[in-house]
Amino acid sequence: MRKKNGTAGYLFFLPVFLFFAVFILYPLIRNFLYSFYDFRLTDLNHLEFIGLGNYRHVFQDHVFWISLKNIFIYGIISVPGQMVLGFLVAYALYQNRPGTKTFRVLFFLPVITSWVVASLIFKFVFTDQGYLNYFIMDVLHFTDKTISWLSDPGKAMMVVSFLGIWKGVGWAMVIYMAALQGVPKDQYEAASLDGCNAWQQIRHITLPSIRSTTFFIQMMLIIGAFNVFTSIYLITDGGPLHQTEVMLTRMYQKAFTEYDLGYASALSYVFAVIIAGLTFLQFRLNKQE
Repeated sequence: MRKKNGTAGYLFFLPVFLFFAVFILYPLIRNFLYSFYDFRLTDLNHLEFIGLGNYRHVFQDHVFWISLKNIFIYGIISVPGQMVLGFLVAYALYQNRPGTKTFRVLFFLPVITSWVVASLIFKFVFTDQGYLNYFIMDVLHFTDKTISWLSDPGKAMMVVSFLGIWKGVGWAMVIYMAALQGVPKDQYEAASLDGCNAWQQIRHITLPSIRSTTFFIQMMLIIGAFNVFTSIYLITDGGPLHQTEVMLTRMYQKAFTEYDLGYASALSYVFAVIIAGLTFLQFRLNKQE
């Protein structure tokens, strides 16, 4: 009977395993092998083994270092912004005052808004002839010169980072609100009787109680920051002169514009190792705490 049940279990598991093997495992292995070859879309039948040549090319490519820097800039701005604002909004709505349900919906709407639509709207607002420059120049009369929000790399990364914050606050809010439901209310009542104000209650009760949730949100947002693509591609397209490139836009450009699949494959595994290293570091730090 046990053998029969075991066979049935394997049969149930087989379709999922086949799907994983064909559509996930095989492409990963194949992509890893391509990273050691000079493989181009212009000639799919030509494979020239070059060993670690593509990996050397990645680390010698100055655009790679620009893209890595831009990802860290994006993450440093967008991740704390989403976490802090998400927690503040969640804590405010947790008080369950009038209009709470309406504000929950309003804050969550950006999450379900298409990245393509949101990116095009931000591009329309921040372009040289967009609404923001019109408002600053013609309405407020702060300046007579057009501000190049998207032509300047620093300003462009700020715009993309603000878009990431706008899109992600609602998601962090929902997760934080779910965590806040699990904090015992009697702790707040006891703290109030002891004379603790709202900030002291947040610092000594709320934040320690939801530490694991904060860690989860942090990890997901860091991984999401490293996977930013659509907003960069649609708002700046990596320009000017590759100054706003990130890892995924660089991969896309090398694979589907320059048709260098070998380089793109190597870059994808360098990218994966960086994310894995950061994730491991975060788990170690959280374990020590």
